[in-house]
Amino acid sequence: MKYHLCLLVLTIAVFTGVCQVEDGIRPGIYSGTFQKGNFKVDLSLEVQRDSDDWMVSFSSLQQNAIGIPARNIEVYKDSLSFLLQSDRYTYQFKNKWDPITEELKGLLVVNGEVFPYQLLEIPSTTAKTYSVQDIRFSNMKLDFEGTIYSPNKPNGKGLIFLTSSGGGDRSGSRAEAILFAQRGYTTFHYDKRGTGNSSGNWQVASMKELLSDDTKSIEYFSKITGISLDSIAIKGSSQGATKVPYLLSVLPGLHAGIVVSCPGSSLLESDINAWKNNNRAKLGEEVEVAAEMQKMVFQYIGGTISKEELTKRLALEEQQPWFESVWVPNLDEVVTDPKLTYSPLPYFNKIKQDLLLLQGTKDEIIPPESHAIIATHINSDARLNFQQVLLEDANHSMYYVGESDFPYWAKVHKDYYKIVNHWLDEVF
Repeated sequence: MKYHLCLLVLTIAVFTGVCQVEDGIRPGIYSGTFQKGNFKVDLSLEVQRDSDDWMVSFSSLQQNAIGIPARNIEVYKDSLSFLLQSDRYTYQFKNKWDPITEELKGLLVVNGEVFPYQLLEIPSTTAKTYSVQDIRFSNMKLDFEGTIYSPNKPNGKGLIFLTSSGGGDRSGSRAEAILFAQRGYTTFHYDKRGTGNSSGNWQVASMKELLSDDTKSIEYFSKITGISLDSIAIKGSSQGATKVPYLLSVLPGLHAGIVVSCPGSSLLESDINAWKNNNRAKLGEEVEVAAEMQKMVFQYIGGTISKEELTKRLALEEQQPWFESVWVPNLDEVVTDPKLTYSPLPYFNKIKQDLLLLQGTKDEIIPPESHAIIATHINSDARLNFQQVLLEDANHSMYYVGESDFPYWAKVHKDYYKIVNHWLDEVF
């Protein structure tokens, strides 16, 4: 399950203008930090010129915003401005080149408030700290496409991001892949079957088939990069996290695993927990009764109860006031999805590699006791380096959802990358 920052859906409003490059804005990458109280985020603008046309792209890896393009940019002498539009706010960026400090001095205007920032131009020789290579591999007669990010100064270690639930492609983990490549890790992610440029159909695929794809991708990454399994860590979030213990058990040569927002239950039970959280305010005390009905719907989709059994129960409950909140698909069109019955718990007891477990205290998807349940399934006799961290005010996607001095943008919890990076340094 994936949640995206507002910047992923930004559209950029546009204007046209005339520019005199000699005296004002010049092509390049401008980078800096935007801060307001307890809110702090890095951002960059890439300014390009092709003949008389100007192009600007906005990036902020901590917000999973990468290369958002601008059109019809307003550039006049030493000024550059554009707008970003989210579902709730309009963000107006006004930038002016300062030839003395050689900075873009900017003002961000949102919701009637004005916030200053400065961006420094990054020398072209140091702007790109990694290279990008798209690769293809095959498994079970299907073709897959992925991307390897190779740092200019590699540390000899690999970090692989596993696919998760739903129909999202590899772009969901691109920001993390880039961030850790910038820190020296050779990183890799790929399009799950049936997404992006990969063939197949993830909706009808079994968990066994998806795990086979992951296994093949890990082995192929090791082969093509020359990085041995004992120098590779794998990382998964949500459904991707549930695959980590299995893969560590079938590929014992792997060095470590990172498990983020992992349910201490079957995927079905996690989905029910998320449904209850989404409907608790509306249904009040009746949410538990309604959840039992919703659970039967999921059980039918998962293939554990018959259509007749579900239809009979639906007929008994359809007059209940809470029934309209229960999601019931067209039962004749349902494709059985046994992935719902998959649980990671049996595999945690089998692993011997180092393991990092992260969960947010405001996770709205997985059962809140998941981290504690998983801990009881770790094999203490294996003497692995097991660390679990609860991030205060982090949600399922590791975004900070506590009090913010700048509530107009969302970002990953400030301690998330620090913890993962520090742990990797320790175990490698």
